[in-house]
Amino acid sequence: MRKLDSNAHSVFLLYYHLILVIKYRKKVLNDPISNRAREIFEHIAPNYHITLEEWNHDQDHVHIMFRAHPKSELSKFINAYKSASSRLIKKEYPEVRQKLWKEMFWSKSFCLLSAGGARLRSSVSTLKHRERVKVNTVYRFRIYPNKAQRELFAKTFGCVRLVYNRMLAEKKAHYEKTGKNLSLTPARYKSEFPWLKEVDSLALCNAQLHLQTAYKNFFRDDSVGFPKFKSKKKSVKSYTTNYVNGNIVLQNGKLKLPKAGWVRIRQHRKIDECYQLKGATISQEADERYYVALLYSCEEPVHETRKAETAIGLDFSMKELYVDSNGNHAAYPHFFQKARQKLAREQRRLSRCEQGSNRYKKQKKKVARIHTRIAHQRKDFLHKESKKIANSYDIVCIENLNMKEMSQDMHLGKSVHDNSWGMFTDFLTYKMERAGKKLIRIDRWYPSSKTCSCCGKVKEDLQLSDRIYECVCGNRMDRDENAAINICREGIRISGMMLDIEKKIF
Repeated sequence: MRKLDSNAHSVFLLYYHLILVIKYRKKVLNDPISNRAREIFEHIAPNYHITLEEWNHDQDHVHIMFRAHPKSELSKFINAYKSASSRLIKKEYPEVRQKLWKEMFWSKSFCLLSAGGARLRSSVSTLKHRERVKVNTVYRFRIYPNKAQRELFAKTFGCVRLVYNRMLAEKKAHYEKTGKNLSLTPARYKSEFPWLKEVDSLALCNAQLHLQTAYKNFFRDDSVGFPKFKSKKKSVKSYTTNYVNGNIVLQNGKLKLPKAGWVRIRQHRKIDECYQLKGATISQEADERYYVALLYSCEEPVHETRKAETAIGLDFSMKELYVDSNGNHAAYPHFFQKARQKLAREQRRLSRCEQGSNRYKKQKKKVARIHTRIAHQRKDFLHKESKKIANSYDIVCIENLNMKEMSQDMHLGKSVHDNSWGMFTDFLTYKMERAGKKLIRIDRWYPSSKTCSCCGKVKEDLQLSDRIYECVCGNRMDRDENAAINICREGIRISGMMLDIEKKIF
């Protein structure tokens, strides 16, 4: 039995289990940030007669076991700690600001449980069994509308574009004139344009919400850019509607949509019955094929952070997508390069057609279908490759490259776009998070290619044309393989993980 605490007139034993969650459940907690948060806790706690017993963290929340006095003001202490730690962590770790802006770090809510004398590990395991979080999942299917439904979709695309552009234009004009924001709704345009009543009203409301989101993104980050007008010539057209009172139904190979009725659908994946439908986005691609993206809400158990045992580094390669620290090459099939000759032939035929003619429209569709096929092949390969890596390793280290600048290069632009390194890293990011694993991005200016993976000497005169790395220590190996090993080592150093690096990457 544990020894009781005491003061002048009483004895007591008060243990509490506190759970603090990161704002928006952002996965920003790593070992260095967690250790710093613990130091701040231990510094503030004595002022409130509180003693830290145990500390445990996940990527998006922390578990704290502490001992308190009867006179401890727990609510004041928690608020004081959250305020101080948020300010200091945001100041000392600027990378956190990429996911959390202003002084936000902790969520406003917290969970405080009386724990008796239980250990934190047993308490956490019990909560983990119960704790679930809401997530959104999207299923995308191809649909086959009839002639009347295609006309309705085209009309809806145009109405949504009109409402969005009119609201944006009036907001800009009103702000330039008065300096104040103008609140608008799609309903005000229905008297001027009566045909707006013929389409789904929820689609028009979502146009308003999309404009509000565009404004919020701009004020949050200037690099996003000011909201732009939607063009009629855009190759991909879409609109979004919400699920209300059973207006969207999926059953027996058909999909019921507002105003459109039942539409034939190719459902290639089964959807869990416990999922709750929230909305649908209908889109028309450049090849004039129609798709629907169904948004579902579901509850999933919180993913526990896995104990890291294996790590790998990936170095971007223009020819092979990536080279890993084990010496493996992705062997990326360049889908665009393979279809380049066929694409050029069809584009030459398109250039000889009279613009606006039926022949021009047919030939334009052929060109669009080639591009669509390339995009689907590329996406399929990247999904499979990222899945393979996420299943095999606990830590994946990559460079934080600026692909936008690289794609603007006169000689490398097409190759960069064909590789789609940005899409690959996006797939890898969410797959690693779902598996409770870590993806670490190192600074793009880290000299991974110039540093010898054996002796650590930096070769300053290394040229881009030098594909074999040779060092005075005798190390001679592929340039990209050498860089991948250095990326892996630097990523593990940043994460603070204690791994036998030489054993894990060779």
